[in-house]
Amino acid sequence: MTTRTVAYWPGCVSRGFTPELHGAMALVAPKLGLNLVQLDRGSCTGAGVLAEHNQELTDTLNGRTFALAQKVDQAEFMMNICSTCQGAQSESQERLDANAEYRHTVNHTLAQFGLSYDKGIVNKNFLWVLVEDIGLDVLKSLVVKPLTDLKVGPFYGCYIVRPVDRLGIDEDNPRDTYLPKVIEALGGTVIDYAGSHKCCGFPIITMNKEASLKQAGTHLTDGQNAGADALVTPCPLCHLNLDMQQPVAKKAVGNFDLDMPVLHLPQLVGLALGFSAKELGLNKHVVRPTKLIDWTETVVASVPA
Repeated sequence: MTTRTVAYWPGCVSRGFTPELHGAMALVAPKLGLNLVQLDRGSCTGAGVLAEHNQELTDTLNGRTFALAQKVDQAEFMMNICSTCQGAQSESQERLDANAEYRHTVNHTLAQFGLSYDKGIVNKNFLWVLVEDIGLDVLKSLVVKPLTDLKVGPFYGCYIVRPVDRLGIDEDNPRDTYLPKVIEALGGTVIDYAGSHKCCGFPIITMNKEASLKQAGTHLTDGQNAGADALVTPCPLCHLNLDMQQPVAKKAVGNFDLDMPVLHLPQLVGLALGFSAKELGLNKHVVRPTKLIDWTETVVASVPA
């Protein structure tokens, strides 16, 4: 298996609110042939919020992270584990790459720190890397404990599925269809439901908490009604609204029987690669998967010798 060196941007949330995501990614990376060179000095992307107040500051912060990534020796590309980071960084990169004069202005600021961003960095979410670089056949070959009988609802969130042009979603790279393919490669069963490509509600939680919770509760209920055992998401901010806020979200929609585990994508991959639920930090979730599923027997089957 090919080993790839990547400039790794974990983002803020995976090292703060959801450290189990960062930990799970560190575990699965060597198994997948990924040599992660972490961008420790990278700053927050602005999460789509900062740009509303100061676009140049946002693009300078993200340009700085891109410049750091470009300094990583032999890195094939930059990789993130946060859909929101992907969306915010892609937006900044689009502006920086489209306007040489504007890029020069940003680089003039970065020059104070000995940095400069050169147009054209490749920045990919972990989900895209699984399909486009590692490949589904290779991923399937690495599975040691197929997710037999596990019914999983994919939840993309907003920032990784639109706008399609900015995110490079086209016929050659149908990135808005990748989650089901990964679930199937890991041996799980894909559950289709209404909210898989919709907003989780997190971006408006400080402005209209009731509406935010209703969005989250509706998606979770739709997944439950469709027969999902769990949801999986490539976005830690979606995870916060769907998992951490679930006890209040279920009250917002009147579904008091709601008890839907929500997994980070590296955790789902990690289970199939043979890591234990505890190693992957599943015990840190608000809604613990063990409430509904016997992860050691019912879901995870052994590969025949």
